[in-house]
Amino acid sequence: MEVTNIKINTKSGTTKKGVYSIDYIRDALMGARYIPDDNIITILYLSLELGKPILVEGPPGTGKTQLAKAISQALGRDFFRVQCYEGITFEQMVGEWNYQKQLLHLEMSRLKETEQDVFSEEFFIKRPLLQAFINSVPAVLLIDEIDKADEEVESFLLQALGEKEITVNDLGTFTLKNDLVVVLTSNSQRMLLDETRDRCLFLYIDYPTLEREMEIVKSLVPEAPHELVEKVVGIMQKIRKLELMKIPSIRGTVDWIRTLLLTSGDDSSDETLEKTVQVVLKSEEDREKVNTRIFK
Repeated sequence: MEVTNIKINTKSGTTKKGVYSIDYIRDALMGARYIPDDNIITILYLSLELGKPILVEGPPGTGKTQLAKAISQALGRDFFRVQCYEGITFEQMVGEWNYQKQLLHLEMSRLKETEQDVFSEEFFIKRPLLQAFINSVPAVLLIDEIDKADEEVESFLLQALGEKEITVNDLGTFTLKNDLVVVLTSNSQRMLLDETRDRCLFLYIDYPTLEREMEIVKSLVPEAPHELVEKVVGIMQKIRKLELMKIPSIRGTVDWIRTLLLTSGDDSSDETLEKTVQVVLKSEEDREKVNTRIFK
């Protein structure tokens, strides 16, 4: 199978500036049920003003991917996602020729004794990166877990985003058509290139403070009593300080609250919490450690 050769052309892009304020960004994210801290708001504001990608790092389960989705919802933008994995190729991110369709049309042209150009957009399957580039309205592009892709792919991504053009051989050059916000996430599975860090605004999202986690839970489970939320979040904060195989995520806190509401109403007794804590723990070793050190 022939591999499409994809290259980058240099051309500067433009970014609309002065449209969003700090207060607007804060209110918009909260309206999308994402509770930001001041650092998140500032970095997003600078990204919008400077037209620079955001590189988000932090422990798994701290809301890195959710931030990109929330930005899309908060700003009313289309959302595109490139999910990276080991072995991902340029073609799987940008697009590839539909060889079966090309061969079929060539055969039909031969039978009809006509000529047809099979190297046109009609025969090219566009993938999320290219779709985000040529989208007619402002969009958000999430490049999730870029640390799982190899360095060659990482370099390609940053060139495309920095130079605002993607060229596909036999098809032509696609120029960025919209005010694109790009969010890259990494779980630090490998060290990223210095060039990646140089071209991005850096944002580290850690596990939230007790107060912020309570706000997050209340925004996602508004029917939960304050006392229940306060007690569960307080225990989760203690659990995360243990040396566990898998530290519970914010999503785990929300799942635990919802489990309690479904099974026990507003009962927040230690006995009930101990019975349901397994919802947030992912191994028997972690469960035993929590039971012996948290629920004595």
